[in-house]
Amino acid sequence: MLSTFVILVAIIVLATLLPLLRCPAWWIRDWDFPRLQLAILSLAVLAGQFALLDWQGKTFWLLVVLNAACTAYQAWWIIPYTKLFRREVKPAVAAENNRQFRILTANVLTPNRNTDGLIALIRQHKPDIFVTLETDAWWQERLDVLEKDYPHTMKCALDNLYGMHVYSRLRLEDSAIQFLVEDDIPSMHTLVRLPCGKKVRMHFLHPTPPSPTEHEESTQRDAELLVVAKSVAEAGLETPVIVAGDLNDVAWSTTTRLFRKISGLLDPRIGRGMFNTFHAHYWFARWPLDHLFHSDHFTLSHIERLPSFGSDHFPMLVELTYDSARGADQEGLEADEEDHALAEEKIAAEDVEVSDVHEPQA
Repeated sequence: MLSTFVILVAIIVLATLLPLLRCPAWWIRDWDFPRLQLAILSLAVLAGQFALLDWQGKTFWLLVVLNAACTAYQAWWIIPYTKLFRREVKPAVAAENNRQFRILTANVLTPNRNTDGLIALIRQHKPDIFVTLETDAWWQERLDVLEKDYPHTMKCALDNLYGMHVYSRLRLEDSAIQFLVEDDIPSMHTLVRLPCGKKVRMHFLHPTPPSPTEHEESTQRDAELLVVAKSVAEAGLETPVIVAGDLNDVAWSTTTRLFRKISGLLDPRIGRGMFNTFHAHYWFARWPLDHLFHSDHFTLSHIERLPSFGSDHFPMLVELTYDSARGADQEGLEADEEDHALAEEKIAAEDVEVSDVHEPQA
């Protein structure tokens, strides 16, 4: 019995320590994902130790200390994404409708054919902007029925699981579709004019993940996220900004945390919940992969994970209110010199520069 717990604790310790390495190999970086599952496993093993083992002896207490330390460390990463933590973004107060807007993001899963399910959600929730990922020409043809209500569009239909579309009720200006890091992986950059007249810079991303079927390392994903983060930071505090999409990275990973530090953007999920969007078909293996970050010009009116429509991702709906006065004292993470050096190192790993990112001008 003791040997079984020794093996279990050894596995937990190894899985906890591996993400501390800066190595971008997929089999290391992917251990950033299951922190919640590892915390639950660690707690279960800890309970089993006290219930089934003899409390006498140094080995027992060594296992307890190691396991408890792993539980605490994993909890440190995930507790901010629970209601136990202080909210990073303030709830919106009553405001004029012309300062509120909704964004719906949905990774459709290209082989999924339930367009009616997604269109029903769009018509039910009436977002001002909806962004689709993995949309090919087949999906584009069917989503175009919504153009009467969403006349402003950006379209990049691809059959490689990285197509992207933006449909908007609101006017889009100075828009650009770019392939920042990889020749077949698009990103979209635009300026959205709110009904109140304020212009908001928006970036929609879907970088490739580190995996044995995609890339052996996370360098492409990390470089794309961080080059956009630096571009946003260089735009200055006066520019309202939103970055959204399927980032193929969990909210609590080292890279996403670094993105938040460098960009200065806020995460409305902090203090509210994880909003796990992937995998829609497996309740025991879900992570927050679909994100929306914003500058402190906004407060949060509503955030919701919408029902599945056949994709392996749940759609996300976020309603923000432009309220720069109320949001001015909202604080996110701050970057230090080491963070900036790490970001530069990750960007340098790919052939991309901050100046490559299209910066829509208000």
